[in-house]
Amino acid sequence: GKVSHAYLFVGPRGCGKTSVARILAHEVNGFKYEIEDNYVDIIEIDAASNNGVDEIRELRTKVSLVPAELKYKVYIIDEAHQLTRAAWDASLKLIEEPPLSAIFIFCTTNIEKIPKTILSRVQTFQFRRVDTETIFDRLQFIMNEEFPDKKYELDALKRIAILSDGHVRDSIKLLDKCLDASDS
Repeated sequence: GKVSHAYLFVGPRGCGKTSVARILAHEVNGFKYEIEDNYVDIIEIDAASNNGVDEIRELRTKVSLVPAELKYKVYIIDEAHQLTRAAWDASLKLIEEPPLSAIFIFCTTNIEKIPKTILSRVQTFQFRRVDTETIFDRLQFIMNEEFPDKKYELDALKRIAILSDGHVRDSIKLLDKCLDASDS
């Protein structure tokens, strides 16, 4: 029942860091997660394209505003390792003295690029690649739920699961490509 003010989700690409961040954002606010939900108080920032000190300064201004709809404003910063050193320095005060209504979730594939001053102030969770059997089960679920009239071979799903090498997102993209090719 206790919520931290800052989290760091670390792991390989396509293993669910950002998805779990979205789910956590909904849970702390008491709402069931639906992919199509779009709450103004759940803010996703792509640090690959918003990585400078100016963006963090703008964020510091917005953080002080109370949430419009929800209990917490949740900031999900994806690709956090791409923030500049100056941006991390500017965000340090946010992490050290956050408003009670703000939660930060940093997602990264590269923990080595996160400054130690930040690492010491966040709760870190390590994500790992997903095993082939779990990916296979998920692909089978997707086929049965989203394409109930479409025939497929279990061996094909197994092969997709193996080729995805533990990356769930890659397995779904590959499944989509196979489905597109089968419709052609």
